[in-house]
Amino acid sequence: MDRRLLGIYLNDHLAGATGGLELVRRALRSNRGTAHEADLTRLAGEIEEDRTTLERLMERLRIPRSPVKAPVAWALEKLGRLKPNGRLLEYSPLSRVVELELLASGVEAKRALWVTLRTLAQGGIDLGVDVEELIARARRQRRLIERRRVQAAAEAFG
Repeated sequence: MDRRLLGIYLNDHLAGATGGLELVRRALRSNRGTAHEADLTRLAGEIEEDRTTLERLMERLRIPRSPVKAPVAWALEKLGRLKPNGRLLEYSPLSRVVELELLASGVEAKRALWVTLRTLAQGGIDLGVDVEELIARARRQRRLIERRRVQAAAEAFG
């Protein structure tokens, strides 16, 4: 196993998880009191748990955390808020659609991470996590996001 490449890979995913967590928290704040709130609350909790799982896995494998990647991802998520959404200073129905599409991409990348790590586990590396459950959870998250995305698109464009 090339630990250097694994470290780059895991740190890239940790950065993605950091950005995804900030994104889902922002979406949740903007959707309080809507039909989307309960699912976004659940999703935010699960994404936070998944990020913590990845951090623990990196510690177990003695992969150091990049001092740059996660903070940069956090900052980029904040900059992403400047994207035009059809309204000058407020949340728009388009904002919700775009946020859910970005979350869907992130969850799909996370699922791919767990599938890749399953290969390491099958090769005899003790990851200390149930990768099959993490894969299944990412699939459930993706289905949840898709249901919300379809509803958000109908609300925005219907």
